[in-house]
Amino acid sequence: MKKIINDPHDVVPEMVNGMTRSYPQYIEKIEGTEAVVRSDKESMKGKVGIVSGGGSGHEPTHAGYVGKGMLSAAACGQIFTSPTPDQIYAAIKAVNQGQGVFLVVKNYSGDVMNFDMAKDLASMDDIPVKEIVVDDDIAVENSTYTQGHRGVAGTIFMHKILGATAQQGASLDEIDELSHKVLPNIKTIAVALSAATNPEVGKPGFVLKEDEIEYGVSIHSEPGYRREKIKPSKALVEELVGKLNDEMKLDGNKKYAFLVNGTGATPLMEHANDVLNKLEEFNIKPSFMKVGNYMTSIDMAGISLTLFEIKDDKWLDYLNYPVETIGW
Repeated sequence: MKKIINDPHDVVPEMVNGMTRSYPQYIEKIEGTEAVVRSDKESMKGKVGIVSGGGSGHEPTHAGYVGKGMLSAAACGQIFTSPTPDQIYAAIKAVNQGQGVFLVVKNYSGDVMNFDMAKDLASMDDIPVKEIVVDDDIAVENSTYTQGHRGVAGTIFMHKILGATAQQGASLDEIDELSHKVLPNIKTIAVALSAATNPEVGKPGFVLKEDEIEYGVSIHSEPGYRREKIKPSKALVEELVGKLNDEMKLDGNKKYAFLVNGTGATPLMEHANDVLNKLEEFNIKPSFMKVGNYMTSIDMAGISLTLFEIKDDKWLDYLNYPVETIGW
């Protein structure tokens, strides 16, 4: 294992310190935790707080999306490990302005359990809290750390939509209602060429042959649904877009947002071109598109493709709403 780090056990606190010291205009550390909160407190006054978080190793997710117009705070767990309930609760308290706090949780057993415990702690302090559990991964059901479908890169669209809504003064109930309308319209599928290497473990989460790929791998190296010989980018797009079409029934008369996401060690522009070419076969020109490393898996080589069907023009406005964050 070759990593530019110091002690593997210090990776997360040193990362949080580095991010907050490099971008003090956006985020600051919540004392005594590895959670971050917006530096611009004025932008949160009288607004519902939006809090997310999870295991580290997926940067810029989640701390990179904390800032005006997006998340209010994020709790950073150890590598691939949920943040503790105390950390999450500290983030909730830091953003509570009396209007309540909304949690965006990826569907992994540890995340769901710890965020629910933090929610219970908040209720004892009379802080109203609601949540959405994102389960956008269509690859497999009931995986290594999950009951049901996993929460992956589509979570970022949820961050963006709800962050914009909260910034414009929506109530906790309105944000809750919107989140449940949006969720069924976000779907993600991935392919990996290699696994992530957790610095604290020192070896890859799985091993693929030099000429082998695996479809459906998740962000902690959980298994997917098929391995086969590596194919050109166009053939990978056929598989990924085909799976999304099976799930969502692509239609040129509908509006879509797409996220072409790198998992940490993959150039994306050639693949993005192939995605757009494939979408043209469905007479689809994306209404919104992002290409880059938005939810990574340390050094995994691979890509994920997220489809978001935009059923309300307001949703597109929320996607285009200006933000002040590190990662968006």
